[in-house]
Amino acid sequence: MITDRVRAGHLHRLYRGVYAVGHPNVPLNGRFLAAVKACGPTARLSHFSAAALHGILAWEDRFPEVTITGSGTRTHQGIKVHRTRRTDDVMRRQGIPVTTPAQTLHDLSSRLKFEALRRATRHARQRGLITPREAAGLVPGGYIPTRSELEDAFLDLIEGVFETPDVNVPLTINGRTIVPDFRWPAQRLVVETDGAAWHDERLAREDDAERQALLEAAGQRVVRVTWDQAIRRKPQTLTRLAQAGAPKLPGP
Repeated sequence: MITDRVRAGHLHRLYRGVYAVGHPNVPLNGRFLAAVKACGPTARLSHFSAAALHGILAWEDRFPEVTITGSGTRTHQGIKVHRTRRTDDVMRRQGIPVTTPAQTLHDLSSRLKFEALRRATRHARQRGLITPREAAGLVPGGYIPTRSELEDAFLDLIEGVFETPDVNVPLTINGRTIVPDFRWPAQRLVVETDGAAWHDERLAREDDAERQALLEAAGQRVVRVTWDQAIRRKPQTLTRLAQAGAPKLPGP
């Protein structure tokens, strides 16, 4: 019966034992589900495919990756199969068995460069997919919950030069809660990072000015750092931070 339907064009073989009905051009999630079904009852989407399903990483055109429990030897053309003994790393998203976000990032930790892993971990935290403790265990050297690539770049800039500031810690001023990007409380020094994607908007600039006025009225000194200053003008920016009172790390 299956053979007849394949010949008639009603079924289209995706993998051994898995067919699409009507046409072979199934959406990405359909391809993911087909790959999982092809690999048996213990299979779950994993690695880059799981990261794409969770919305942690953008999907690149590659073979779906699936992890199975046990030591089965079956292989499928067009599927990259991994094996594990774990059984507690599975959940369902959009009806597809998939490794948990924390397990997905752990699986990718040896395959992503540090910057990419930190960015993916930040995305997962922003979406509430992993806990701060899980995030801290994923990124070498610990995890600081930044909100943008520019904030990551600023932390890279000051690493090994200045003490690590508070990052995105709320501050209440006159009953209003403000979240400075970075702050050294003892020095009453705040750093606000200005990314063009947000701060070029008129309303955003007005909001920045109001925030800065409130901070300065409360005795905080505010230093603004742009992408260009964090990336292309590093020596000048470090000098400006030192002059503003950023606490330096003790020398060797």
